[in-house]
Amino acid sequence: MISEETSKEVREALENVVSLGTGRNAYIDGYRVGGKTGTAQKVENGRYMVGNYIVSFIGFLPADDPEIVLYVAVDNPRGVTQFGGTVAAPLARSILVDAIDALGIEKRNTQTEKNYNWNDKKYYEIPDVIGMSVKEANEALEKFEIEYSGTGEKVVEQSPEAGERILEGGKVRILLGE
Repeated sequence: MISEETSKEVREALENVVSLGTGRNAYIDGYRVGGKTGTAQKVENGRYMVGNYIVSFIGFLPADDPEIVLYVAVDNPRGVTQFGGTVAAPLARSILVDAIDALGIEKRNTQTEKNYNWNDKKYYEIPDVIGMSVKEANEALEKFEIEYSGTGEKVVEQSPEAGERILEGGKVRILLGE
């Protein structure tokens, strides 16, 4: 049995694996996800097989008070770079996203911020564009795809609401009116 303090330290370290390390593909904005990736070269007749791996990810959330734990393993994935963080972590993320809805786990703003690589899409906070002109809204929402409806020159509603965080390139719906 481990102490409560040791358990807390391990959970924090595993949360950093997801936000800062090899498990970044399991990161879910607004949720504290902990996990560990794995890549194991398979053995046959006492020898390591060339290009044949089992890749895995074990994860849990919320990292500070887990409600779900899952393990994903993929035996000899083909046509991809064979690492747990590139194959198994994205699969685990999809399952965890579904679990968030099924279990009613609330978003938080206390997670460790993700360490982005040059090719990662980033999460950005949606600004409040209600009352702005179309031109002003376009400038404020330049990081997102905008879908307009309605007629008029001013923004009267927006979805998602101001303050929500969505992926770069994500859709923001704008209702125009007077």
